[in-house]
This record gives sequence, C-alpha cells and structure tokens, in this order.
Amino acid sequence: MPRTLVRDLRDHLDQTVTVCGWVNALRLQRKMQFVILRDPTGMVQITHKRGGEGDELEQAIEALTTESAVVITGRVVDNPIVKLGGLEIVPERVEVVGKAEASLPIDEKSGMEHRLDWRFLDIRLRPSSRLLFDVQTTFEAGLREYAYAEGFTEMHTPKLMGTASESGAEVFKLGYFGGDAYLAQSPQFYKQMAVAAGIERVFEIGPVFRAEPSFTSRHATEFTGVDVEMAWIDDVEDVMAFEERMLAHAIAKVADVHGEAIREHYGVDLKVPTVPFPRLTMAEAQEILRARGWDPAGEKEDLDPEGERAISAHIAEQTGHEFVFITHYPASIRPFYHMRPKDRPDLTLSFDLLWKGLEVTTGAQREHRYDVLCKQAAEKGLDTAPMQDYMNIFRFGTPPHGGLGMGLGRLLVAMLNLDSIREATFLFRGPNRLTP
Repeated sequence: MPRTLVRDLRDHLDQTVTVCGWVNALRLQRKMQFVILRDPTGMVQITHKRGGEGDELEQAIEALTTESAVVITGRVVDNPIVKLGGLEIVPERVEVVGKAEASLPIDEKSGMEHRLDWRFLDIRLRPSSRLLFDVQTTFEAGLREYAYAEGFTEMHTPKLMGTASESGAEVFKLGYFGGDAYLAQSPQFYKQMAVAAGIERVFEIGPVFRAEPSFTSRHATEFTGVDVEMAWIDDVEDVMAFEERMLAHAIAKVADVHGEAIREHYGVDLKVPTVPFPRLTMAEAQEILRARGWDPAGEKEDLDPEGERAISAHIAEQTGHEFVFITHYPASIRPFYHMRPKDRPDLTLSFDLLWKGLEVTTGAQREHRYDVLCKQAAEKGLDTAPMQDYMNIFRFGTPPHGGLGMGLGRLLVAMLNLDSIREATFLFRGPNRLTP
C-alpha cells in the first residue's frame, strides 16, 4: 500500500492507510496502548485496545522503543478528543523496520556541542532544525530563479588549486600526487576568469574553505558560498542593486512558502525587504558610531562585530530596514584586486552587506586594468608570479566587472535569528570539529 503522509490523513477518513515514520512517544496503559508517530509533515496518534493473550498487535506495540522507525497500517478514524488533528489511526499491522536502542544519547537538555556529535538525531528530534533545510532549499531556489531570469550562467569552479590564492593565508594545504595543492578559499579568481572567457554573468553556489582558527558563532572552516560576477558594469552600484533585488526575491519566496512555519518554530515574522537597501560609506558609519562611543581612540579601520550590530541598530531605528550596505572600505584592508576611485586611491569601490547586524556579503568592482592591478599588488607586497594564471586574465581584454560573495549559513542565521552558524549547517566544520 502506498505511503500516506500525516498532513494528508484528513483526506482519508474511514480508509485504510499506511504511515511511515518514527515513534515520537509511547503511552502503554493497562487497557489501551497509544503510539505517537512522527513523519516530516506532522504527528498522529495510533490507538490500540489491548486484546490480551494472542494479540500480536499488542505484543508488537509493547516492544516498541522511542525513535524506532516503523511502518503502520490502519484505519483513519475521526476523534475530536485527540489533540493531534482530531483524528487517530486504529492499527491493523505494526512493523518495526529500524529499532532504536532504548536510551537516546541526546535530549532537550543537551548542549550544542553534544547535539552536534549526534546531528542526525538532533535534526530528527527538533522540528525547527528539520524546517531549516526546507527553508534553505526554497531560499536557494529563489536565488537561482532570480539569477536565471537576469541571464546568469551557473558555474562549478575547481576547489583544488595549484597555488595559494592571494597571500596564501587562510588556505588548507594538502598533498597532491607528490606535490602540493590548496583548497579554494573562494571562487573569486575563477569567476573572473569566466567573465574574461565571455560568460558575462556567472554565479555559483558551492563549498568554500577557510583555514581560520576562529571559534566565533559566525565562522566555519567549510561553508556554502553564493558567488556572483557580472561584466560590463558602470560601477559598483550595479552589483549592489543586483544583490538587493535577488535577496528580496528569494526572501519573498521563503516568506510565501514557509512564513507561517518560521513564525511557529522560530518566533520570527520574516520581513520581505524593500529596495533599495540603505547605504552608508565606511566614513559615515564610523562617524555615527564614534558619536555613540564606539572606538573612542579612533583607531579602527574596519567595523568589528560590535560596530556592525550598532550601525544596523541605528539604520533600523532611522529607517525600519534590516539591511544596510557599508561602502568605500579603506584600500589597506581590502584585496589588491578591488578597484579604487580615481580621486581617492586610499579607498576601494567595495562594500559589505549587513543583515540585522551580521555581515553576510562582501563585494566590489574589480580592477580590470592589468597595469593598475600589478601596481596595487606591488603596493601590498604581493608576488604575482604564483598567480600568473590569474594575472593573465587581464592581459587580453577584460571588461569592467564586479561581484560579490555571500555566506549561505550567515544568511540563514540572520533570517531565522539563530544563535550560531553551527545551527545553520547540516554537519558543521570548525577548528575543533571534523566529525561526524
């Protein structure tokens, strides 16, 4: 008999159905046996009146353990007293297809790190965790949908590199047939190469690796990046305008499909942002923050997490908006390939996007002129010889272009008000976690 999902049981009153799922709870009384079965769409009560000696159903239910995987066939009965949808199933057959050990290794009191040790159970036991991956799927579909509509080509760039990108910092080194290789910390160079190849608008959703010894709630050594590159732009504003429209489209899709469930499980009323997003230069943001007591010594070139939260709170207070672009970062803290304004070589045509105080994006207009790129690399003390394949891109006619990189996990953290990126990842990878 085909499987029936719990959410569809109301359509099968007085019919015999088969449901598949896990034993969420057991109540084994003297005269009655109750099993709460859970599948990804909800829970249903299985009700059996004990038949005494020779009752095979009674024996099968008595042997059940919580979280065992079961297949139950029975008749759907209307019962207003039952809190779970006002119906129940009177079983005709109970089959245990995967018995769970009697004692589970985690419960609702388990801490984050212990739950991560048993992530498959953690997700199964907590509906909010299961919902996250449905939200992620819809969100990615929305991003792709918008990119496709705007004429973008989806790319899959190499994750193994023969040379360390940029300075060689924050990359994982590994053996490669007697030589060395490196895990890509960004598809940056490759998506620029695609633009130079005449694939004028490209995007990628794929793995990114960062050898950062960071133990914060927003860092991971492996995460999913959403990367975009677009050619023939007039300036960096074109990149920001594209991103805000793409995010607004994808968030609206999530709100439409999952808004009610997000409100129920996360207590978040997902707000679809209006465009354009507010914009502040770094100088303007620092002026506002220092007037409020941030960085009293006036020494910080970049915004720290405290500053990011404070400037976002200021924007929310002034405009009601959850997003803000911070633009024109100092050249001293940006990569050599970020373009600089003609009249301000100390700045870059770059930006970060903050969502509810969390940095979720870095982007910029790229420097596409070979001679200028060489000069900027030299200023930063970089030897371009190991990056010659990258530098060659700009020797044979590369158009003006720009792009961005978003962290999918951070976007989910902001969207659902999560405490840590550990919760926004199926199997988190950090400096102290390489399992399961």
